Amino acid sequence: MISLEDIRLEFSGNILFDEVSIFIRSGEKIGLVGNNGSGKTSLLKVITGDLPPTSGRVNRPGSIRIGYLPQHMEHQESETVYQSVFQSLEHIYELHQGIEEVNRQIAGRTDYNSEEYADLLNRLSSMTEKYHMLGGDKIDSAIERTLTGLGFDKEDQQAPMYTFSGGWKMRVELAKILLNEPDLLLLDEPTNHLDIESIQWFENYLKQFQGGVVLISHDRAFLDAVTNRTLELNLGKLYDFKLPYSQYKEERQRLKEQQQAAWENQQKKIKETEQFIERFRYKANKASLVQSRIKQLEKMEEVQVDQDDKKTMHIRFPDPPRSGREVLKANDVVKYYGDKLVLERADFLIERGERVAFVGRNGEGKTTMAKVLLQETDFSGKVAVGHNVEIGYYAQNQDELLDDNLTVFQTLDQVAEGEVRKQVRSILGAFLFQGEDVDKKVGVLSGGERSRLALARLLLHPYNMLILDEPTNHLDMRSKEVLKQALGNFKGTLLVVSHDRDFMDGLVSKVYEFRNRALKEHIGGIYDFLRKKQLARLDDLNAAPSSPQGNTRTSEKSPEGVSRKNNTQGPGKPSQKVAGSGKGFEERKAHKNQVRKLERQVRESEKRIESLEKEQEDLDRLLANPENIDNQEIYSKYERLQRDHEKEMIHWERLYEKLEALREDHS
Repeated sequence: MISLEDIRLEFSGNILFDEVSIFIRSGEKIGLVGNNGSGKTSLLKVITGDLPPTSGRVNRPGSIRIGYLPQHMEHQESETVYQSVFQSLEHIYELHQGIEEVNRQIAGRTDYNSEEYADLLNRLSSMTEKYHMLGGDKIDSAIERTLTGLGFDKEDQQAPMYTFSGGWKMRVELAKILLNEPDLLLLDEPTNHLDIESIQWFENYLKQFQGGVVLISHDRAFLDAVTNRTLELNLGKLYDFKLPYSQYKEERQRLKEQQQAAWENQQKKIKETEQFIERFRYKANKASLVQSRIKQLEKMEEVQVDQDDKKTMHIRFPDPPRSGREVLKANDVVKYYGDKLVLERADFLIERGERVAFVGRNGEGKTTMAKVLLQETDFSGKVAVGHNVEIGYYAQNQDELLDDNLTVFQTLDQVAEGEVRKQVRSILGAFLFQGEDVDKKVGVLSGGERSRLALARLLLHPYNMLILDEPTNHLDMRSKEVLKQALGNFKGTLLVVSHDRDFMDGLVSKVYEFRNRALKEHIGGIYDFLRKKQLARLDDLNAAPSSPQGNTRTSEKSPEGVSRKNNTQGPGKPSQKVAGSGKGFEERKAHKNQVRKLERQVRESEKRIESLEKEQEDLDRLLANPENIDNQEIYSKYERLQRDHEKEMIHWERLYEKLEALREDHS
């Protein structure tokens, strides 16, 4: 499909990469990885033709359609989301506009028998026929389906672009590319602004996409799910393996070990040969043997061991002061943006030393809750910060909040206090800002460099509570691993908002899911959360039942069907006996009967809920099929199931509250 032959790229005399040759076949799914600054984005621009190579040749068929999603893009702010996407479908959009114009002209004429009127009718007929041939009559449903998959509801699709954040605007660009059905997709960090649900939807889309894909990403789980080939740019060289990322790393490590063993054997042989030559150099009867060994050394090709770019961050968060047991507590938090309700009666508690994740679709309130905790936005309800708690905050757009006019050194020096000011250069060095790098203006830094600089600021103070909102955006694989290890060793309390499953795996032990303006607590890691909700795929997550309005922090039920909600005994403690010593026999017997009856009703209600959820999952799989997009019977049944599920949840809660009250009254 496209081939690159011996590509060399230089900037100001510095070689970014050299002797790079690739052949991209139709249907291949390729992951392009490497450290920040290794040249990944530049290589994509060479493929598109936006950046001519210093030397080498790019063979690009003239008929090929390339869809390129850059990290940064410009938008027409006044257009609606739908208009922006529709206008990108140039041929269909131009025909649509032409048909509307001809219709306007026809509506304003009364010369029905004139030649001009007949010409207009012929033009209208020809354009309409072509419009149908290009699929114009199906374009509305295609646009709606794609935008819905990327997280836009119907109301969002008619909203102007200026009302959306940069991440949502990136999704609009992605929708344009997908709907134009390119032969080759070039994607530069597409998951940076996608939530877990949209990432999983996008994974499924790319797996089914018939064209080729070249994908730059630092999301290991996403790469493993989508790609079947890995290209790595490292120290100017390109390494190519027909394997997804994790398998590639294992294979490359194995080959490096083989190279190292071969090099060590060769060095041993060279040393032995040199010793032989030195020993017998001046003995006439050994002259021919000596000359033979000398020729062997001259002809020997040195075994090469692939070198890695070993530059990496060194992070160690300073030991923080001890905080109180309760670090952050929220009660009945309600948050509106204008008339839009974002959070409704949200409450939770984070205790000292806990590792907590906020997950959920974009727009569900994760970042808003982080700002509520920091008192950076207005809200109603109560938020309490515990005794001696000092919070360090990394905002989702932290790199954008840096002052472009300051140097790297000034960015840290202006906020450092006391003795730590003497360590600013050392801290910057740990984040790979060395030598002249510290005098660079922030405005010329790459996305990865800006993220590293923003993280470095967190080391200037011994915070005992860290709130990190999407900290891995723009960080390469190695930097993410270093940050994850440093956070694992951090002795304070951690709250992380992230969509990166691999980063959160093993780092967090409690998950709060944001959905339908409410929070739901899940004990366990990120993959425990996904398994509990049976979320191997996005469709399962979309089918998962919502908490009823007004019911927040609905806890997971134990295997016995007993909720952890309002459990004051603590984990692992046995339930207290119902009967008290002062109760009469008949009274205790009647009480036991009531408890058994309510327990049976609770179990029956739970079975009905499970049955309704199973039916919802089955229907959700049907709705995921484009052929059913207009099937009103399925939609009606799905809505009925949602109503029944909500009613049954309310019924279950009432039963359970009665059961708990009965137990407490007789304990």
